[in-house]
Amino acid sequence: MSGARISIVTPSFNQAAFVEDALRSVLDQDYPHLEYVVIDSGSTDGSVEIIEKYKDRLHHFVSEADTGHGNALNKGFAKTSGEIMAWLNSDDKYCPWTFRTVAEIFDAQPDVMWIAGCHGVWNDRGTLMSVQPQYKNIFDYTSGNFSWIQQETVFWRRALWNKAGAHINEDYRFMVDGELWTRFFLQTELWHATCALGGYRRHRANRAAHHQHECQDEMIRAIETMQGRATPDYLARLSRDYRRLAYDVQTSSWMKTSTPRR
Repeated sequence: MSGARISIVTPSFNQAAFVEDALRSVLDQDYPHLEYVVIDSGSTDGSVEIIEKYKDRLHHFVSEADTGHGNALNKGFAKTSGEIMAWLNSDDKYCPWTFRTVAEIFDAQPDVMWIAGCHGVWNDRGTLMSVQPQYKNIFDYTSGNFSWIQQETVFWRRALWNKAGAHINEDYRFMVDGELWTRFFLQTELWHATCALGGYRRHRANRAAHHQHECQDEMIRAIETMQGRATPDYLARLSRDYRRLAYDVQTSSWMKTSTPRR
């Protein structure tokens, strides 16, 4: 898979203060096999004018009304064809090395279907303030320990996307990522890259910060659905053969363990 096509979708709505930073964190990597789609939901704050400056470097761009975050993502992913998939919200950022690192991981580990990097946090000026490892698996989720698999660091294969239903669940308003992770967990384990790949930007208008209770409620609903679908045989098999992928950016060294985390 060396040089695999990576498809990134950015949903955008009224994030003029940050959207250019997000776009440049994707485009400035100059990854040669990038398929970048931006779906704007009818912004009125100047975001569209900013995005249009980069239109000739985008695989697809549209600005039109939609029914929410999940709907924008579904429209975006429908325009993609890459083997590796992810999305970046318009107020967040990737690290400069992200795509080449991700491509190397998937190339070196053909049985890995999805990965999550360390948690990264940017401030409102775009400075990376912290990077912390965070390991989660299906056992954490079934026990209610879901805080958090950081969406900005997650990448997956299209084959997993297809097996999990090939859609974002538009019944969820906020935790469309967490609900998707529950469906991924029912297909295969999550592997972890011990490096920063991207991060969440903290700022005053962040949706999740203003709707913490709704986020919690949606995650509980998604996990209850997952619990009803996870068969005892599947959980027992994962418990016997749980693997964690560790990747060192500086040495390009790899480590696998087979110790289940409960």
